[in-house]
Amino acid sequence: MLVATAFVMMMTVPALALFYGGMSRSKSVLNMMMMSYVAAAIVGILYVAVGWSMGFGGDGTLFANPFELAWLDGVSTADYIFVMFQMTFAIITAALISGAVADRMKFSAWVLFVPLWAVIVYFPMAHMVFSCTDDSLICGRIGAQDYAGGTAVHINAGVAALVLVVLLGKRIGWPREQMRPHNLTLTMLGAGLLWMGWYGFNVGSIVFGDDPETQFPLETGRTFANTTLATFGAILGWLIIERLLHKKATSLGAASGIVAGLVAITPAAGAVNLSGAVAIGLIAGAVCAWAVGLKYRLGYDDSLDVVGVHLVGGIIGTVLIGVFSTAEGAGGVDGLLYGGGVGSLADQSLGVVVAVIYSGILTAIIALAIKYTIGLRLDEEDEVNGIDLAAHGESAYDLHSGTSGSGGSVLAASTAPAPTRTEGASA
Repeated sequence: MLVATAFVMMMTVPALALFYGGMSRSKSVLNMMMMSYVAAAIVGILYVAVGWSMGFGGDGTLFANPFELAWLDGVSTADYIFVMFQMTFAIITAALISGAVADRMKFSAWVLFVPLWAVIVYFPMAHMVFSCTDDSLICGRIGAQDYAGGTAVHINAGVAALVLVVLLGKRIGWPREQMRPHNLTLTMLGAGLLWMGWYGFNVGSIVFGDDPETQFPLETGRTFANTTLATFGAILGWLIIERLLHKKATSLGAASGIVAGLVAITPAAGAVNLSGAVAIGLIAGAVCAWAVGLKYRLGYDDSLDVVGVHLVGGIIGTVLIGVFSTAEGAGGVDGLLYGGGVGSLADQSLGVVVAVIYSGILTAIIALAIKYTIGLRLDEEDEVNGIDLAAHGESAYDLHSGTSGSGGSVLAASTAPAPTRTEGASA
């Protein structure tokens, strides 16, 4: 479990930072990566302070007493590993949101948004899903299965991302100007590291099972295999749709397919058999490949496709448990395909609805409060010149190597001429 926890931590730093950083434009790559690193620092401390207590401190429909186990008071050091494991889930959930707001959200607004969102939205959602007491809303009262966070992590982050992009508005020039990823090599590397880390994410969740204190390995082989096969299926599903729609099968599509498959199998990893995992992966890859184009039709600027991959993929994986789950799985429930009727499908769908409503309403309240106090959006001039320079005084690449040896530092930025809008665009 130490290894699983380290793997999930790696999913945020550096894997997600590399994945998002490569997809960003060159003038905002450092900011994109910084959003992941800062989210880790803020949420990690908050989780130990009140997050564990709110999520696992006791009974409660929405959350437990924040102060019962504050700063892990009363928690045995033998249980610290489970606390750290759950902490890494909180960290990556917050960091996932950042991809939707690339290029234009104030760094100060992000630093304020992250702790408010973690305490008000994520920690309660984790209790509803992961604590699984009789009173906890999604797992207990509704009875929806979610083994590693289809609702609490991916739907939650995807809904929050959608709310933020609507309130922030479109990037300057979008969609008229092409805003291509500046370094797909970084993105492919990040996708591979995410895939590796996801074994800790999914298999680690099954190891702890319903009784984390025993750390008894429940269905670890099935979960490992399902995670692998679903990802294979999603790569193929994404590339097939991409080929049909755009006549190309791209590396960005393959990397996105990896993440879409991992997202979709996350809630279903212990519930389905191997053929069910492949089916979920294929469906998720194909549907997410289509869904990322909805932002152009509907007019919301989801910079790095958080909504199209995490929200859509999370919904697919959570709902399809009600179709493909088997009684031999960890939940012991037959889905619709195996003669279980519509009961499980209804439970899974209701769990999705609750997650969407809860996250959407509270994220909107938090974002509006920030918007009308310190402001959400970067100034237009700073957005054009690049948020790396505006927020951090740095550039990722030394494009003026003959003028300074500081490698894109604050000094170099202050002495070099400000880039024009054309110069700031990605290669």
